[in-house]
Amino acid sequence: MIRGLLLRALGEPASMAGLAPAEWDVLLRQGRHMGALGRLCALAAAAGVLPAVPSRVRVRLEAALEDVEQQHRLIRWEVIRLRRALTGTGIPLVLLKGAAYLHAGLPASRGRQFSDVDILVPRASLHEVEAVVVREGWKMEELSAYDERYYREWSHELPPLTHPRRQVMLDVHHNILPPTGRLRPDPRLLLESTVPAADDGLRVLGPSDLVLHCACHLLQSGEHDKSLRDLGDLDALMRQFGAAPRFGDELAARAAALGVERPLFYALRFAAQLLGTPVPEATARALRRAAPPAPVRMAMDRLFAASVEPGPPGDPPRRARLAQAVLTARYHWLRMPPSHLASHLAQSSDRSA
Repeated sequence: MIRGLLLRALGEPASMAGLAPAEWDVLLRQGRHMGALGRLCALAAAAGVLPAVPSRVRVRLEAALEDVEQQHRLIRWEVIRLRRALTGTGIPLVLLKGAAYLHAGLPASRGRQFSDVDILVPRASLHEVEAVVVREGWKMEELSAYDERYYREWSHELPPLTHPRRQVMLDVHHNILPPTGRLRPDPRLLLESTVPAADDGLRVLGPSDLVLHCACHLLQSGEHDKSLRDLGDLDALMRQFGAAPRFGDELAARAAALGVERPLFYALRFAAQLLGTPVPEATARALRRAAPPAPVRMAMDRLFAASVEPGPPGDPPRRARLAQAVLTARYHWLRMPPSHLASHLAQSSDRSA
């Protein structure tokens, strides 16, 4: 019960109304460690149970939510500057992940902690976009020759850019998965299907593509410290879009068109198991052909559940560390062919020696 408190609170916000003081102590520590206190506050408010939360706990949750909302105000300001900088280039500003949820006014943004901006541009426009943002003051950290080549040739994004004065990171993507990976969605399909955001002059991925990008990031980003956040994103997106009459069929068809049925299968499976995320029957039925053999499914179920198990700050449970190591190996295997992987591991080994 104690170990699953955070997952239960995220999946069943109403359950927070009946927590004992000792449970709140654990939940607050887990939520702070996982960067989820703001989201817990937003979920409790949406479920109508925030008034039932003990006053000292409510103060901490509301303070965390205010911190998140301040982050959101800063991100809005950064995006406005990016939009102005790209005006006249003819390159649409397509937002991804947290910035997309925020500017599209989606429930997935409520209480979501993030401090960077992710955008998607055509690969042919990468150099122009890079030149524009560098003129605006964004800088890349100095990279080795290998790392420079890795980002330029093998990755789906430019090297991370940071504004030295405002300490906000910008990730410029040209796809949602690496071009060297086993799965290679066509970025033209993504860009052709973007829709206007609530804020003028901005665009975001369409509903199905938002879900698919979230699923891909959850399974193939290697950022295990953010897996629980991504799982919450997926849950919020599915609860918002999944009730639409044709969304289940559209999501399955879009996953097939982009070739990302396996990540979607796993992501929806894990979200349903851990957060009770509703999955349209049409999607579940269509994804059965993407399911791996039963032993693989069972192994992945255990690995993922262990990898998101909250623990003390800086000291995740041993089973979580082991699961994350296995999933990291899987991430690298899917991300690049064996010849590239061998070179990458050799370079990583040399740097750590």
